[in-house]
Amino acid sequence: MSLILTFLGKGGTGRTTIAIAAAKKLAAQGKRVLLAGQDGSPAFGFMVGAALSADPQQISPNLDVVQLQSTVLLERAWEELKAQEAKYLRSPFLKGVFGQELGILPGMDTALALNALREYDGSDRYDVIVYDGDGDQTTLRMLGMPEIASWYARRFRTVFTDSDFYRAVSPFIQPVAAAVLNVNWSGDLFSQPAAQEATGLLEQGKAAVANPQRVMAYVVTTEDEPAIATAKYLWGSAQQINLTVGGVIVNQAHEASAVSAEFAPLPISTVPRYSGQDWQPIIDALPNFAQPEPAPRPMAVNVAEKKVALFLPWFDKKEVKLTQYGPEVTVEVGDQRHNIPLPPELKGKQVTGAKFQDGYLIISF
Repeated sequence: MSLILTFLGKGGTGRTTIAIAAAKKLAAQGKRVLLAGQDGSPAFGFMVGAALSADPQQISPNLDVVQLQSTVLLERAWEELKAQEAKYLRSPFLKGVFGQELGILPGMDTALALNALREYDGSDRYDVIVYDGDGDQTTLRMLGMPEIASWYARRFRTVFTDSDFYRAVSPFIQPVAAAVLNVNWSGDLFSQPAAQEATGLLEQGKAAVANPQRVMAYVVTTEDEPAIATAKYLWGSAQQINLTVGGVIVNQAHEASAVSAEFAPLPISTVPRYSGQDWQPIIDALPNFAQPEPAPRPMAVNVAEKKVALFLPWFDKKEVKLTQYGPEVTVEVGDQRHNIPLPPELKGKQVTGAKFQDGYLIISF
């Protein structure tokens, strides 16, 4: 398994420059590194200094680079989908549709990128995967996709199995499955191998995002006020998906003192402007990603006191909306809505109170 490292910040703050420098720094430390770029234009290859393709290629010792190309990823994912269909259906009907003729719908880019990162992570070829994505809410929604998809699957499974429709058709599921599928399905439809495999992947994704040893983000900003405001917003939004932000990188900085107060208690690193030739000054100024400084965790659970504390820096309490529908507790902050992954001891319990204190939303059950 790999550490997936990504960078958040306003466009134009130099996220790609920082991502490339971070990959070079980690490779120089002896880590096996994959730099994965979401930008499909020639600009990414120009900055890396190599002609890139949809497959990883080595550009220096310990450092591979891949340019994630959605059309190629879709073709490969479609072939895997057809293989899975053939595994469970006696007469597959997707075999006449070819991945090469499929177009990219809005939102598919990030889903395909997330699946590619999952596959590279599972290959055991890399110690670190540096992901250079959009660096905004799109990246956060991508990393939050396993939690969101898991919620949809969990809630709609409950609604479906409790419905009169499911009770009416459930006696016919086993004989129909035996007639159409090449496996003998019986019992709960959602406990079958395909459903269990999908659920397992979602749970692995959720656990990875919540573990700073597996997924970590850094906020990139300049001394420009709009860039600082965007960085603070993305820092707070990252907490919503349980993603740890390890620190702030101030690019093209003159001094860190003015920015430090805006991001306390995160560690601050200042890096000089990239000259277009020498990477070493930036590499030397970057934090030690292999051994990051302690950072506030997005969520802390105290089962004994029946409390959950969510760290939501730089959001005002008026921007925080807490709701509970049935067993689900949902927090809405800014443009991000998040269902809190409660431990078994607190699941299904009613919220008895909530308060916003020192950047933390403290929920009592």
